[in-house]
Amino acid sequence: MSQARVLSGMRPTGKLHFGHYHGVLANWLKLQEEYECFFFVADWHALTTDYANPSGIKENVRQMVLDWLAVGIDPAKSTIFRQSAIKEHAELNVLLSMITPLPWLERNPTYKEQIQEIKDKDLHTYGFLGYPVLQTADIIIYKANKVPVGIDQAPHLELSREITRRFNYFYGEVFPEPQTLLTSIPKVLGTDGRKMSKSYNNAIFLSDTPEEIEKKILYMMTDTARKRRTDAGSPDVCPFFLTFHNLYSDEKTIEWVREGCTKALIGCTECKKSVIPKVLANIEPIQKRRKELEKDPELVWSILKQGAVKASEVANQTMKQVRAAMGLE
Repeated sequence: MSQARVLSGMRPTGKLHFGHYHGVLANWLKLQEEYECFFFVADWHALTTDYANPSGIKENVRQMVLDWLAVGIDPAKSTIFRQSAIKEHAELNVLLSMITPLPWLERNPTYKEQIQEIKDKDLHTYGFLGYPVLQTADIIIYKANKVPVGIDQAPHLELSREITRRFNYFYGEVFPEPQTLLTSIPKVLGTDGRKMSKSYNNAIFLSDTPEEIEKKILYMMTDTARKRRTDAGSPDVCPFFLTFHNLYSDEKTIEWVREGCTKALIGCTECKKSVIPKVLANIEPIQKRRKELEKDPELVWSILKQGAVKASEVANQTMKQVRAAMGLE
């Protein structure tokens, strides 16, 4: 392997929104030009929370991969595949689970947070507690050198590194320790000022029509302390400014908005309308590509199948080494 290998995945939740685009996919576009990239659909991980109702997963996979392709993730440059198509992930997950101490999983901050936050689902399952083990298998089965994460997610990868070190201690240096590839993830807020999320019903989707995008932007929360047009505002606490102007506007526009807002020279509607054309111009080619891709109902499945062939070859070779190291063949 002459080129450093990157692995990253996303759970299939359906159509993607601006948060996914700026937080993950824009970075993937850069990575596929610099590294050997493996991008996978984490459909087994989707079952850790949606095990009781998996009926939508297949269509969610199709919609998500269409968005990947529309923004420019290229199967000629990156290996795109579905986690469940590579059964070796499950085999390595079982073997890693034999050596992973239970307290490591119980202290996982994400596990504690989601148990507290997600009240409408029973997450007291073996699969949810053990998802970091499967996540580790996903990464190291391809001997990925780097995993792109934001700084707030870096502790999660450290657990995978600990499991990898423990395996290598027992059985020899089979796996490289995956290194954190820190990425700058923009702050993308939804229409209600919270983190953009489908579950919060505050998302602006990449596949929304221009009219829907404009309507959602015009209704987006701004500085709540600015009650009237004549009140001075603060862009630094305005969800709209923090997301859309920071992502789409040039310095001149940002300066105009800052002065206009803080001195009550412009209203929130004027502020929003100044950036809408830039948002629509950016999303137009993505939506155009998506419409073309949608014409072939088998395209996504064909790409995932082709990607699985390459992923399977790599995973097979790794598992031969693992079995030999553990005395299983």
